[in-house]
Amino acid sequence: MSNRKATRKSTLYRLTLPDRSETDLRTCVRDRYLESDNHSVATFTRGDIDGLVVTGGVRKDRADWCDAVQMITGVDVDVASQAAAGLVITRTPTAVYALTYGVGYHMLESDYKDDDFGLEFATRSLDEDGVIRIRNLIMDGRGRVDESSVSRGDRIDGFGIDRYGAIVKRLSGTVSNIALTSVREGRKSQIRVECAGSAIKLPLATQVDDFLSDLRAIEGVCARQPHPDLLFIDRIRALPASSPKVKEARQVLDELLANPAGERLALGVPEQCLDSINSAQCFRVKGPGRPRMDVADLELSDLLEYVHRKPAGTRLEALEQVRVTLFSDEDCQTPASSAVKGTHWLLADVPVGSSRFFYSHGQWYEVGAMFVETLEDELRELLGKAPTVSLPPWPKGPKVKNRDSHDEDWYNKQIAKQKGFTLFDKSNPVTKKFRGGGLEICDVLGPEGQLICVKKADSKTSPLNHLFAQASVAVEALRTDPEMRAAFQQQVADRAADEQAPDGGTFHVILGILLKDGEDITVTSLFAFAQVSLLQHVRRLRAMNAEVEVTTIRRQ
Repeated sequence: MSNRKATRKSTLYRLTLPDRSETDLRTCVRDRYLESDNHSVATFTRGDIDGLVVTGGVRKDRADWCDAVQMITGVDVDVASQAAAGLVITRTPTAVYALTYGVGYHMLESDYKDDDFGLEFATRSLDEDGVIRIRNLIMDGRGRVDESSVSRGDRIDGFGIDRYGAIVKRLSGTVSNIALTSVREGRKSQIRVECAGSAIKLPLATQVDDFLSDLRAIEGVCARQPHPDLLFIDRIRALPASSPKVKEARQVLDELLANPAGERLALGVPEQCLDSINSAQCFRVKGPGRPRMDVADLELSDLLEYVHRKPAGTRLEALEQVRVTLFSDEDCQTPASSAVKGTHWLLADVPVGSSRFFYSHGQWYEVGAMFVETLEDELRELLGKAPTVSLPPWPKGPKVKNRDSHDEDWYNKQIAKQKGFTLFDKSNPVTKKFRGGGLEICDVLGPEGQLICVKKADSKTSPLNHLFAQASVAVEALRTDPEMRAAFQQQVADRAADEQAPDGGTFHVILGILLKDGEDITVTSLFAFAQVSLLQHVRRLRAMNAEVEVTTIRRQ
């Protein structure tokens, strides 16, 4: 009986070639590895696939860290090291794929990688509540990368992602109900995958027929529509190089490159280098017309040294010819990355007239593109959820001093008359931080511990802004202020039934809103500023593990 594993965790790339059936697959491999005595190249044909296998490695008789250990400890240290690499490029009936093992990804020419492949698969395959890690780049020109993770899967909303000003670069999570070898036939109910722009890390079959079946399953997933929760990721696509907008933006960026100290330029670590950047001991920069540079820390000025003196109109093209390689040793013998284009290390905030563009790692994005469509989709999803509590109608009352006597105070008491509800309006816990009038946690506590906050907004946005802020501040205080949490828990114990006590794990916030004449709360009925404010606070609340519900209050 064979002990070989049916699957192995692998890194998969989809390649884009001018002619898939005719292109020599060797063009996808960097020349130095094809010519190296330490690497071997072989072709293969197996069943319905054929391709190329490149294997080898870089051996060092003495690891570069031996000297440091010996000088610190006085102990003789002499350890050899070997960096093994494997690359398989295979042509299937429908596409060309590359598999890498060890440090084999160094050998693959980056120009042929399909940069949409990884996230295309992620947005169509991840379980609804299976997101484990997300990494995104903020489009503000500083090169800021945010990364959040949870120990178990969660919905994307739980990460508090800015859906309008960030580019998701990596998405990890669980996948199930896909006909992969590692999932089907009861081997596992779900698997974990990690998806970056051009790559997917997942268990793939090691038998050729099952391997082909896995590729077909992946292709089937990529042909689907994105999951609604992840649609905003799929929408933020780079502008095509042929776009008239890109042509204008390139001219402006070319001018900015003349000044390496410009405030609109920044150095950004490419996605494929993020995992190795902290362990890099040396950076090698090479470009046409100037000697190569080996530097301990890469600066933007090092990158632009090769381009800023070039004639106008040629600087960005010159930067495309620059290559940067990370090494894990000081003498630049052991690569820690492939040779990455200089343009992939550049971030730029580029104004063109009244428009604004973001240049990130060789790709162009229009800041704010798809903003309205994404915002409205997010609102429809939020407002389309069925209510978990029933709020009574809010009729108009007789005028008292030209004011409606059925004010918010009156209405909250009507809610609290329902079975299982408890009035908390104006019952504000006072703490050292929240002195004076204290902090209002909610207007009414629901039957299952829901924090119900109510507001009438028949003519202005400001009451709604106050409502949203009230909910966010209340949940944040309960999460972070032990004194406030204890004071509120005591109020609940004194006034409410045991089953109404919030468990402190997941808070449930209900925003009850009365619009003019009690009309439905929809994308079109909410004021524009209120739409943006609502979603900002919803993301903030979800990031604090709070569920949010918006409920329409009717007129009688």
